[in-house]
Amino acid sequence: MKKIILLGMMVAFSCTLYGQEGEPLTFEKAVEIGLENNFDVKIATNQVLLAENEKKQAGSLLMPVLDLNNTRIYRKEDTEQAFVSDPENPRIIPNAQTRNNNYSLVAIYGFRADAVVALQRLGKLKEVSELEAKVVIENTVAAIATAYYRLVLELQRYEVLSHTLKLSDERLEIAKAQYELGRASKRDFLAAQVDYNADLTALVAQEQVIQNSRVNLNELLAIGPDKDFVVNDTITIEDSFSLEELKESAFDQNKGFLATQRMENVAYLQLKELRAQRLPTITLNGSYIDNTLNSDAGFLLSNQQQGINLGATISLNLFSGLALNKRIQAAKIQINNQKHLIEQYENQMLSDLQRTFNTYQNSKRLLEIEKLNYEVAVESSDITLDRFRLGITNYLEFRDAQVSRLQAESRLIESLYTIKENEIELMRLSGNIYFANLGENSQ
Repeated sequence: MKKIILLGMMVAFSCTLYGQEGEPLTFEKAVEIGLENNFDVKIATNQVLLAENEKKQAGSLLMPVLDLNNTRIYRKEDTEQAFVSDPENPRIIPNAQTRNNNYSLVAIYGFRADAVVALQRLGKLKEVSELEAKVVIENTVAAIATAYYRLVLELQRYEVLSHTLKLSDERLEIAKAQYELGRASKRDFLAAQVDYNADLTALVAQEQVIQNSRVNLNELLAIGPDKDFVVNDTITIEDSFSLEELKESAFDQNKGFLATQRMENVAYLQLKELRAQRLPTITLNGSYIDNTLNSDAGFLLSNQQQGINLGATISLNLFSGLALNKRIQAAKIQINNQKHLIEQYENQMLSDLQRTFNTYQNSKRLLEIEKLNYEVAVESSDITLDRFRLGITNYLEFRDAQVSRLQAESRLIESLYTIKENEIELMRLSGNIYFANLGENSQ
């Protein structure tokens, strides 16, 4: 009865695992969903927009300022005026009104050499922001690829455990029949029952691993953890990589390395911008004025002015407490630091490539060995099963052959996944993580 219940649990999960009405999910589809939904990608994209907006705002430093002003004044007051020619008889004007209407259009343009360099520096920073966004996208694609093929691995491992359980079930039926016919002891039957339960426990534990692997993949795709996809993919191995080609591609395509190089350019422009602050600043200004005055008091009853005023100002900073010199000195140090950062990044990048390539090569050699081991283990398992049916082999020999086959197949699958994982890392380090079938849209 216990066996029937446990077997029912396994069948129920298998129906959920393979018979679910979920959307088919390929690796390309997973990457497409991830690049569309992943929050890190969205944040990185917005950072690019912020950098572009900052560059546009800096462009206003080279644009003139244009102001339109209108001033209206109205006065009503009692006026008493005493004239030199007749001081004894002052002129009294009650409720004298004065109106003044002034229009002015003022344009100011200030040319600063450091503003031109600042615009170039912000342009480089925008390029850095774009490269950093691509780094985030590359890392996201790599993470999705790793999680996707991890799920494929766990599904394949589930198949291996299912086959192992099937063999244990067959052995249990044989042991039970032999025990009932008196050809085997109860100890053999109980041992078969224990091994069957152990294999079933491993299968149930694998179910949880698969469920968590699905949740991990869904998290990277920024979708709900309960979303189901049908994954019927297998782990395939790409053609062999060339280390020299990978290194050459890394220097040209690795976005992190390119961003570090751009930051060195930014440091140089920062120094150039500070030095440019020592140059004179030229300010051009011009205005158009239309001023009308009407007054009941005074020598002028009305006065109207119209005209254009032009001017220019040249200013030169002579002394600022040595603050500019200190900033220039700091900029030179920053340039030196950026050179070290480039060398450090280059060394780390080449080291990572070498380590990953070594692991990749060794994993491919191990794969060939595991293939041979698997073939031998399968043949040994089949022979042992036939001998066990005939009663020639005892249950210990059968179990050993069964476990050997399980371990050989598990190592084979793990070897394939390790190679695929190394392939993903090599493509990321060399800047080729945008797989050919994704095209330029991913970039």
